Amino acid sequence: MSVSGVNLLEHLQTPALIVTNGQVSFANNAAKALLGGHIVGQDVRIALRNPDAISVILDDSGGTTKIDGLSVGGSVWELDCHVIGQGERLVSLYDLSVQVSVARSHADFVANASHELRTPLATILGYVETLLNPKAGGDQETRERFLKTIRHEALRMKSLVGDLMSLSRIEATKHQVPTDSVDVVALVQETVGEFRDGANISVSSDCDSAIVSGDRAQIAQVFRNLIDNALKYGKPGGPVTITLEATDTGWLLIAVKDEGEGIAPEHLPRLTERFYRADTSRSRAAGGTGLGLSIVKHIVERHRGRFDITSRQGVGTTASMMLPIARS
Repeated sequence: MSVSGVNLLEHLQTPALIVTNGQVSFANNAAKALLGGHIVGQDVRIALRNPDAISVILDDSGGTTKIDGLSVGGSVWELDCHVIGQGERLVSLYDLSVQVSVARSHADFVANASHELRTPLATILGYVETLLNPKAGGDQETRERFLKTIRHEALRMKSLVGDLMSLSRIEATKHQVPTDSVDVVALVQETVGEFRDGANISVSSDCDSAIVSGDRAQIAQVFRNLIDNALKYGKPGGPVTITLEATDTGWLLIAVKDEGEGIAPEHLPRLTERFYRADTSRSRAAGGTGLGLSIVKHIVERHRGRFDITSRQGVGTTASMMLPIARS
């Protein structure tokens, strides 16, 4: 390869090698960082130590192959080999770890969603089949009990489908920064008013209004989810406190606090994962879909904000977020 060609390869962030007659005659900085600077001058079979890679490199026609764990534990690489001259090969390595991780996440998501839908569906079908049997559940009390269960499970499925669709819409627009002006203080008060009379919710703010650039419907969804969680998992009848604080650095701090049992520390880092539940039976009994906090996280990130959950067992849980205040 010409000197200009070698200089061009040196500026690539993609690991690239030139293999001449089975030896590594050149490696750019990215390749040296991946495989070590000692590979220059080595036999390619020693430098890569991967039978699939060696087979492609030494083949007269070159080609492409995937390599697992190439000198970097757990990584998946695609090796692309081009014949550029007699006994000379240009080898490029592309990191596929992100694509593999995304594909695995999508597969897990579909599997979890299918499981979450299948559970209430199985209950519904079982009760319906019982009701259709004239010998079983014939009395009115039993029928009413079965029908209430069917309605509960159907509503649970409806909530799950709604959350799945909501999460899909949020992810589809996550790279689009919202630009509408939203008064968060007024929106919090409005959202609190949607909850049932008697709910012990208090709001305090150090400002009369706080304008952020955002999607009003999505921010309202964040507040509904957080308040709903605080009411479900907080102390029965206990207070839910919402505080808003505008900082001198241009951020609006919002915290939703309950006085419930709290969450064990080992669960906190995973609470925003899809379908993750700290207490599976309690969450399902309360009607949780396992997607609420994941939706909150995605919305806050779309608004270029930050979201965090802190908790002390026996004391309560605080869900807090920071949103950038719009400049005048």
